[in-house]
Amino acid sequence: MTLDKRNTTEPVHPVDEVLPLWELAIYGFQHVLTFYAAAVIVPILLASALGLSHEMLEHLIEADLFTCGIASFIQAVGIGKIGVRLPLLQGVTFVAVMPMIAIGVSAGGGVEGLRQIFGSVIVAGIFSYIVAPYFSRLIRFFPPVVTGSVILVIGLALLPVAANDIVAGHGTNAMQNPVELRNVAYGLGTLFFILAIQKFCRGFLGTIAVLIGLVCMTLVAWVLGDAHFADVGTASLLTISKPFYFGMPTFHVVPILSLIIVMIISMLETTGDVFATGAIVKKPIGSADIAAAIRADGLATFIGGVFNSFPYTCFAENVGLVRLTQVKSRWVVASAAVIMMVLGCIPKLAAIMASVPLPVLGGAALAMFAAVAVVGIQTLAQVDFDNQNNMIIVGTSIGLGMLATAQPHIADNFPSWAQIIFGSGITLGSMAAMTLHLVFNHFMPANKHGVVIGDQPSKTIPAEGMEAALSHEDSVRKG
Repeated sequence: MTLDKRNTTEPVHPVDEVLPLWELAIYGFQHVLTFYAAAVIVPILLASALGLSHEMLEHLIEADLFTCGIASFIQAVGIGKIGVRLPLLQGVTFVAVMPMIAIGVSAGGGVEGLRQIFGSVIVAGIFSYIVAPYFSRLIRFFPPVVTGSVILVIGLALLPVAANDIVAGHGTNAMQNPVELRNVAYGLGTLFFILAIQKFCRGFLGTIAVLIGLVCMTLVAWVLGDAHFADVGTASLLTISKPFYFGMPTFHVVPILSLIIVMIISMLETTGDVFATGAIVKKPIGSADIAAAIRADGLATFIGGVFNSFPYTCFAENVGLVRLTQVKSRWVVASAAVIMMVLGCIPKLAAIMASVPLPVLGGAALAMFAAVAVVGIQTLAQVDFDNQNNMIIVGTSIGLGMLATAQPHIADNFPSWAQIIFGSGITLGSMAAMTLHLVFNHFMPANKHGVVIGDQPSKTIPAEGMEAALSHEDSVRKG
């Protein structure tokens, strides 16, 4: 009697696939290059508002890059119940910018302002870590009508950021006028390179289309005298991020509460990013995944406060890159995390990255952010729009999200606590989607004609249903 020896090894999910080292390095570098500009903007804004010296700014940028790497590694690789183990890059949440500036300025600016910010960041990180399992229980309130709306709002709200980069805008809250034609040419040229490579190249070249587009247009800009590498020569060779570089942090109740509010809002954004990535890589998302992701945010934020950095969250920018390239391995993000940690310790390498012209980055960002919006549309394809309530939820949340995005000064005269909500299209749209779902579908469910039918539970589609929207596209590609 002979036994039929067959390979019973379970196939490895693309998320857990460990690619060859050279592929990890190139794909990781692509993530870092597209992420770099967004990663360093928060320290720049904060240093300007608090009147910090150039030397202090350099340290903040180095600390930010180093801690971004630690945070991304924790999220992608995972430690026990910490980290969602998806290809998600971590960065400083933009929701925290205005509250941190307010904290620093009220403390007198300078180093004293930074100490008060870092103290609040540490406590907010601990809070986020502790409440993660409790917040994750709200997942039942995130059916596709909510997650699809949130993901779509994220993608749409990020597109003006890409547009601002393309025109080399001086600030996201200012309309650039006049617009230089050469900047638009760099941005659209980058987009053209990316589209051409995706159309005519297959295999490995197709998956690094964004990287090739960035490199090619940077070389074009250098030849034309618009990309400069002078800062590379003056940058120091090696630096080490030291804990409490600016002195021991200080702790005050009001600043701590303001950053706790920031972290609660950040949890909503993280939840949307996790659902979006889960849909792209075809992994069902449960409450344990949300809890793991938020724990990683909390731990990373705590580490950020210790290493002179800021609150961290999942970055939607790189979700779009995963969607474009279809490279789903979380180990690619782990390699990007290592690269960021190295950049944080070697300023010369960071200076090379910083030499990529802003319009070139904007062209790549335009493609990536639009890809995030498409994931939202695909998720909403699972929603029953015969139910009038769902139309109200999606339409209103997108409308409110675009209100704060199109008119970024709308929150200027609001109370400081309300500015955190109304000052961000992503935050306002996300909170609107969840709140409206509770009001219209959970507490007051209706039939398909929008007529309230009492206390019957509304029909929702499980998170796994979001995978279906992508299955047809994959089958077409494989065919």
